[in-house]
Amino acid sequence: MKLYNMNLSNFATKSRLVIYEKGLKVDMVEPPGGSHSAEYLKINPLGKIPCLDADGLIIPESEIINEYLEDKFPEKPLLPKSPEARAKVRTFTRFHDLYLEPPLRALFAHMNPKSRDEKVVNEKLTEVNKRLDELEKMLGESGFAAGAEFSLADCAIAPTMFFVTNLLPIFGAKPPSEGRPKIASWWNHVQTRPSVKRGLGEMAEAMAAMNRK
Repeated sequence: MKLYNMNLSNFATKSRLVIYEKGLKVDMVEPPGGSHSAEYLKINPLGKIPCLDADGLIIPESEIINEYLEDKFPEKPLLPKSPEARAKVRTFTRFHDLYLEPPLRALFAHMNPKSRDEKVVNEKLTEVNKRLDELEKMLGESGFAAGAEFSLADCAIAPTMFFVTNLLPIFGAKPPSEGRPKIASWWNHVQTRPSVKRGLGEMAEAMAAMNRK
């Protein structure tokens, strides 16, 4: 198997965390020619990262990749057994993909203060903070996002929280954990997980390399 991957991508990191947790042998390769090259589009017509080549079966989208890996390699589970607990985990992953991540991603185009649209920035910062407030209410006090066990919920949220933590101060916003004790507790705890430490470390290295260019 191989994962078309870019280390700075939060969605690719989301799938790398599952791979690291399960100890799977998966080759990490960059998309040939870049994610929107004609060559890569022949492999993955969506042109998005990540994409898993599971011995010829092309699986796009991090959430589908992670569910596939969970089904294929259940020995180290990242979904609980009961339907109710599984639904709780999936609530977090769905919340991440549809509500928390999009307004943050919209800020990427406004990193440069000289070309920044302050109206858009203020709108998206307001939405990001609204989503963080919602996440604060969703989190329990059992250690990880959806309970006492590390799960696909943590794999989804942790890489995006890396961006939230590093980018919000650039726009003059308060840190995401300020005034949100459950997020602060979860964030401190999840970073002690070896897979998360490795994945976020790769993101930090890639961000530092990009900033040096």
